[in-house]
Amino acid sequence: MGSAKQPQAGVRVGSEFFTEPDGVAQRRYEALRAYFVEGVTAAEAGARFGYTTATMQAMVRDFRGGDRDFFVARRPGPRTAPAKRAARDQVLRLRARGLSIVEIADMLADTDTPLNRTGVWELLRDEGFDKLAPRPPSARARLRDDPPRASLLDWPKQPVTVEADHVGVLLLAGGLVELDLPGAIAHANMPGTREIPALNSVLSLLALKVIGRRRVSHVDDVATDPALAAFAGMASLPKATALGSYSYRLERAHDQRLLEALAPRMVATGQTDGTDVDLDFHAIMHFGDDVALETHYVPRRSQRTESVLNLFAQDGNTRNLVYANADIHKATQADEVMRFVHHWRQSTGVNPELLVFDSKVTTGAGLADIHAQGIRFLTLRQRSPKVIERLEALDDHAWTTVTLDRKGRHRRPQIHQDTVTVRGFRAPLRQIAVRGLGHDHPTLILTNDFDAKPGWLVNRYAKRMAIEQRLAETIRSFHLDALSSSVALNVDLDTTLTVWAHAAYDLLRRRLTGYQTATPDTIWRRFVSTRGQLTIGPDGIVARLNNRTYSPVLRTAKIPPVEVPWWNGRTLTIEIGPPNPT
Repeated sequence: MGSAKQPQAGVRVGSEFFTEPDGVAQRRYEALRAYFVEGVTAAEAGARFGYTTATMQAMVRDFRGGDRDFFVARRPGPRTAPAKRAARDQVLRLRARGLSIVEIADMLADTDTPLNRTGVWELLRDEGFDKLAPRPPSARARLRDDPPRASLLDWPKQPVTVEADHVGVLLLAGGLVELDLPGAIAHANMPGTREIPALNSVLSLLALKVIGRRRVSHVDDVATDPALAAFAGMASLPKATALGSYSYRLERAHDQRLLEALAPRMVATGQTDGTDVDLDFHAIMHFGDDVALETHYVPRRSQRTESVLNLFAQDGNTRNLVYANADIHKATQADEVMRFVHHWRQSTGVNPELLVFDSKVTTGAGLADIHAQGIRFLTLRQRSPKVIERLEALDDHAWTTVTLDRKGRHRRPQIHQDTVTVRGFRAPLRQIAVRGLGHDHPTLILTNDFDAKPGWLVNRYAKRMAIEQRLAETIRSFHLDALSSSVALNVDLDTTLTVWAHAAYDLLRRRLTGYQTATPDTIWRRFVSTRGQLTIGPDGIVARLNNRTYSPVLRTAKIPPVEVPWWNGRTLTIEIGPPNPT
């Protein structure tokens, strides 16, 4: 029988608790004690307790900055995380090689001890490691072979069956055919190369957009997926540098013409009629340094900061995006409504009938321009102290109760109507003050429509709150707020492709029973993010999606075969589940 390790002469039993600590917090404590009390160097303390010199210096810095909670009461819950414990040694070995959190998580993905990025960071943080400083691509670890050179799909003479992670993305191909993406690319005169035509370059970017990739730099993670490549008519997707460079070959005129071609197709498919449109500004925050961008208010940060200002137009009935523009400057910001009007008239031949927007979208002069086009508008008026004082002095008999088509406590607000004028607009306007909506002061609705019933106008503006929520969902689904950073991608192009991706998702959504109001990220999670098999033959592709909980909905949709123009007319066939036994 073995015996316990005996302490050295002159060393008391139990001293190993202090000289060889097991716990992370105690090990950090003893290392810092050795540095501060015993006077050893950072390198010596680190060597004694298993830290690098840089990590030891960071611990000293944090200690001096007030990070001294070594032994705090643990929160309720599990005391250990089995996945972290299993991966600990491997994570520490990989960090010793200089790999980043992302690189370590990637290396662990195909091992017996996988751990996501959050788990890797929490383990390293608990072990006393700092995050690595940003490094140029040339200095980063090479974790996988570079993807093959991008080329067009080489159709085999005999059928070939392959597994793919993103087979579900081909559910969206039929929508892009129905929206005539090839015709739009030709109309926009998009540039291409001998190796990769314009249509395939745009489809490659759309492939990343429809699967919700946060950044184009993540293309290397999925470039060789057979389904994504086939979606774009490619053997493999282009690299991140090629896609970023392509985006900066384009101008606003290209994006404008892509949207011009989309508008009449969305009218033809019933996705919009363009009569009732909501307009919204949205600022995409910039996360880098030394950038020549104007400052705009970013609501999610509650601050003004460098950002890219975008105008989005949504159909007021279907809530589909129909337009986007990221080429906006403060000097021309107030003219963006009329730019949309001109765009819609040029695309469809008619003006929109009603535009709904908030008070900051345009000025009084802008309202006059809209009115001169014979277009009705509905907007808010900023509440001045003088106007609020006059409204609050009114007798209760001056207010009329209306019922809104909504649920909740504020279904029966009171209104008071006036005829007013605003700076820059000489004609009289109809003002509807609304109280009882949960605000401290009445809301002021301004319109040039003197014929509609006041209750309808209040209801229509109240509906805008749902429209704003839908826009926020779209921004989240397609990761628009991740664009304006050091990643080399043309933001205006990406917002334009978001409109196209949203339209493709909508056409799929319309086929899915019970999902007519679902958001794109819900459609993505339940249907598009589905694995399966591709059978690539000389005459087309059969995409067989694996069975999932929601597969019966797809079977009910009965998605028909479609001839794909960028496959030279070859057919895409969608099948669900394993093949029927013969």
